[in-house]
Amino acid sequence: MGLPRFSLKRYFFYVLCLTGTLLVLLNLLQDEIWHSMRPHPGQPQSARTAGDGPKALNINGTVSLGENSIDLDSSRRPWYMKGGTRRPYPAMKARNTGRRLARLWPDEDVYDDRVTNQLMFVPPDYNRTGGEHPLKKIMIPHGMVEAKVGPDIFFQQRCPVNTCTIVRDNPDDADLILFKDYVTHVGRRPHNQVWMLYFLECPYHTQSVKSALINWTATYRRDSDVVAPYERWQYYDSSVTQISQTFNYAANKTKKVAWFVSNCHPRNQRMHYARELSKYIQVDIYGACGSLRCPRSQSQTCFDMLDEDYKFYLAFENSNCKDYITEKFFVNGLGHNVLPIVMGAHPTDYARSAPYRSYIHVDEFESPKELAEYLHRLDRDDDLYNSYFRWKGTGEFINTYFWCRVCAMLHDDRSPKHYKDVNEWWRGEGVCTTNSWREHDLARSQSLRNT
Repeated sequence: MGLPRFSLKRYFFYVLCLTGTLLVLLNLLQDEIWHSMRPHPGQPQSARTAGDGPKALNINGTVSLGENSIDLDSSRRPWYMKGGTRRPYPAMKARNTGRRLARLWPDEDVYDDRVTNQLMFVPPDYNRTGGEHPLKKIMIPHGMVEAKVGPDIFFQQRCPVNTCTIVRDNPDDADLILFKDYVTHVGRRPHNQVWMLYFLECPYHTQSVKSALINWTATYRRDSDVVAPYERWQYYDSSVTQISQTFNYAANKTKKVAWFVSNCHPRNQRMHYARELSKYIQVDIYGACGSLRCPRSQSQTCFDMLDEDYKFYLAFENSNCKDYITEKFFVNGLGHNVLPIVMGAHPTDYARSAPYRSYIHVDEFESPKELAEYLHRLDRDDDLYNSYFRWKGTGEFINTYFWCRVCAMLHDDRSPKHYKDVNEWWRGEGVCTTNSWREHDLARSQSLRNT
């Protein structure tokens, strides 16, 4: 039998088909890699390591967890993490549209706060033009002390995009005007100038703003344009959220629940809930709203007492509002060797913002009595209690470099939007509730069934 006849035309046809297929697959893979690199789920925060408690993990090395492992070599981490050196590259563009692939704005990713996307964003042509980039001017109020006039902060913080400067005068010449807490009259807005509203307090403690003036929002809310959280948690490896601990966080603790509180008339029912809870378990209330004292001037002594004596801490916010999670949880709670019991934001907000299994939300229980029963169970079972500390060492609270992100976003080529009614967005129906979120969700569910 003779050999099959070789056809040069057929050979080139096969090579061409194979090359085309590989290019399509490579393009799909590139998009998939971009989307899958999203990390797990301002005012600059202190970038402390979440594992800084007893027996924290070493900074470098690898921790093996069966099939999983955490690479603790800090040099391979992004630039905004402790010890991180990995810097961002200019953003990629979609081949068919020419638009950047980075998801930076709320409508581009409704499920994420996009903080890390913004931290790693460099405009596609930012470092490729060879020329100088336009200096963006950010005007801040005279009473705002978070940044000094000039460009220094963008270099001091090693911003990937640093061609910005802080100013306090000449509003007509500014690229962005930041309004902190309220909007002042600065005249007619020039074309393409951005007006950004900066709120760190919840809607109950902020002023109304004239509609249709605001382009960007900077608040603790995850759906803000530039999210300014009280703290931002990031895992070293999003697939590893729990690791074994060698420290017994229950050891030698003889007291149950503590609470440091001074505002006795909040916008939620936290005082009533705490009193009900105290009927079924020991709750020691320190400050103006309780019978015990631990002066703020001796805060370190108070927190040392918390670490040594108490198993639980009431991290109750003064308002139940969307995404409103403050230092009461991050610092007073997670920053110490106690298990926080939380009230404030919706349970789903805590789930997206906090380390996995690091707290107990009151709305997980039908009543304070039911919660107390579970706390007694934890008090008797050290293994179960310690399971709430397995998040320690799996990540860190990052500095979100607010000014770096604002500068980078100003260099994005997307046209400024504006809020049709920023008050409706900020304080509209369902943003806050004076009841528990459990009651709110039940009432909303019943209302939907009746319509």
